Amino acid sequence: MEEDDVTIREQNFHSQVREYIICFLLFAVLYIVSYCIITRYKRKSDDHEDEDAVVNRISLYLCTFTLAVSGGAVFLLPFSIISNEILLSFPRNYYIQWLNGSLIHGLWNLVSLFSNLCLFVLMPFAYFFLESEGFAGSKKGIKARILETFVMLFLLALLILGIVWVASALIDNDAASMESLYDLWEFYLPYLYSCISLMGGLLLLMCTPVGMSRMFTVMGQLLVKPTILEDLDEQIYCIHLQEEALQRRLNGMSVGDVLARYRQG
Repeated sequence: MEEDDVTIREQNFHSQVREYIICFLLFAVLYIVSYCIITRYKRKSDDHEDEDAVVNRISLYLCTFTLAVSGGAVFLLPFSIISNEILLSFPRNYYIQWLNGSLIHGLWNLVSLFSNLCLFVLMPFAYFFLESEGFAGSKKGIKARILETFVMLFLLALLILGIVWVASALIDNDAASMESLYDLWEFYLPYLYSCISLMGGLLLLMCTPVGMSRMFTVMGQLLVKPTILEDLDEQIYCIHLQEEALQRRLNGMSVGDVLARYRQG
């Protein structure tokens, strides 16, 4: 009985280690791809190791981490569907048994955790850290910028909490709702998360049509002009000109005489 318990614990240990290694490798690939994309379109800066360069490098790492998490969130659903289809197609294959439900659930939990971390912490920190210069009268440096960034994040959190609290109190102004607003962990934070998700969905609905129209405009500029949209009169004129030039050449006239005749006409 004890040997069976040891075997089960060993299997669970090895499966957890395998899942951690797979998650790390997938995230490493996404991070490298995200870093290449950001550095491809990022504005080139000076190579001097000054304070601004360090701040830009830290913000670059945070933005790269956020883009990698976003890429993982985008590819997680297709990855789940494809892995499920592979397991159903080859149920007895030993080499693909690592694509199990435990790995998929672990990936979903990690993506959810890091998405919230990037949305509420890393991206606001990167923005305020780039814009910070330190408080007036304090000693300049990285520590002063970090202190100013944390103060700005704290004030922003208080502002968002206050706005959502006042809005919810105005919409539903009864005793039960007012008491539930004071329950921070059970009611207020999920309600705040729902409000932020709603604002993100509305922003997505507003920006998507603009992006789609811009995409079709750019593609129309890059693609070759269709034949049906070409100027037929211009083509007919060029054909008549070539035909007249050939006839004049056969009759002993030069091309210059033909062009001069058309210019006069």
